[in-house]
Amino acid sequence: MPVVSIFFGILIKIFHDDHNPPHFHVEYAEKRAVVEIATGRVLAGNLPARVRQLVEEWRRLNLRPLRAAWQEAQEGRQPRRIQPLA
Repeated sequence: MPVVSIFFGILIKIFHDDHNPPHFHVEYAEKRAVVEIATGRVLAGNLPARVRQLVEEWRRLNLRPLRAAWQEAQEGRQPRRIQPLA
């Protein structure tokens, strides 16, 4: 299962063998987006402004675990779970 974190109804996923740049997928209700780990730039899709702010706060707080989870997924391992935003 590629889910690495869930908070406030927001699902964060990292998939095995995904393309560069390192990124994660966000799902919220019917909205979807792909967010670059290093910069927080939305590579595809869109999110409501408040959800985007929450995701960005979570990303900034979890850069190191996100990078580790990306690497694990690229190696074919289950990416580790990351603390949700509280």
